[in-house]
Amino acid sequence: MAHINLLPWRAEIRRQQKKKFLSILGLSAVAACGIVALVQWHFNQRIAYQGSRNARLEAEIATLDKKIEEIKTLEREKERLVKRIEAIQTLEANRPLVVRLFDEIVNTLPEGMFLTNINQSGTAITIQGTAQSQTRVSSYMRNIEASKWVTKPKLDVVQTTSKEGERLSDFTLQVEQVVPKPQGDSGTEASGSSAGSGGTP
Repeated sequence: MAHINLLPWRAEIRRQQKKKFLSILGLSAVAACGIVALVQWHFNQRIAYQGSRNARLEAEIATLDKKIEEIKTLEREKERLVKRIEAIQTLEANRPLVVRLFDEIVNTLPEGMFLTNINQSGTAITIQGTAQSQTRVSSYMRNIEASKWVTKPKLDVVQTTSKEGERLSDFTLQVEQVVPKPQGDSGTEASGSSAGSGGTP
């Protein structure tokens, strides 16, 4: 028996158009999903790349921080060594000053006097001793005032005592050490050497 389509031709066209529309809609949905997936993959790749860059930057920053800490350690070590060198240079520079100081203290000491204690704090010097009379203490102070290595004598204490029938004067004297400037050290040293050699018997 022959197939006879009893549906009206308009209904058939409407059905075909609907089927075509659904096919296009499905293809559009698939294409949209593909585009979304592609965009998401692209942005995931960008995020991963940026993450790797951030990790590399963090590693470089950590390396730089370590180097900076090493530099700070070296700077502290350098500062400590510089201070040690300065201290050694100061000791080396002050070594002849100590010799000159004691030499001058002895050279300015008059006869009839002897020292019992010498204490130094910086440039301040405390001298304790015994003299046969207060006049000799005054003479010692005048000699100090005329010296180029000690100055500013100040008598703190003077007491008269009697030992074995002899009257003696115990005294405490404050003086200042003269520290020459570096640029004038050679000239001062020459003057001080001539003065010291002249006063030595």
